[in-house]
Amino acid sequence: MQDTVQFLNSPGFASLGLPFSEIVRAGNTLYLSGQIGNEPGTLRLVQGGIRGQARQTLENVRSSLQAHGYSLSNVVKCTVMLADMADWPAFNEIYTEFFQPPYPARSAFAAAGLAMGGRIELDVIAQL
Repeated sequence: MQDTVQFLNSPGFASLGLPFSEIVRAGNTLYLSGQIGNEPGTLRLVQGGIRGQARQTLENVRSSLQAHGYSLSNVVKCTVMLADMADWPAFNEIYTEFFQPPYPARSAFAAAGLAMGGRIELDVIAQL
């Protein structure tokens, strides 16, 4: 069976005019573009440092999935990019508000510079 590739963009995401798709669906796998803690429909980061940005980043992931009929329960892998690995415990606190056991597979690393000067970027893969 040949897999179809779909490029999915919600109206709010499309209005930002970014040079990448919100989600790419290849067969039964969803690849979400990296999400940051921006206010929906803008490129402005939310206030509140790592906690505020982590919460908004996860809200943005949830909203992107829901805009296309999916949910956080579809997530199988997260890659966390942090501006400072010292933010790892704070991120974990927020993360467990959005995901419950059994948790998706996850990895993390520190990055010298993230989009828009943010504290976090989250890359997500989901399975249908």
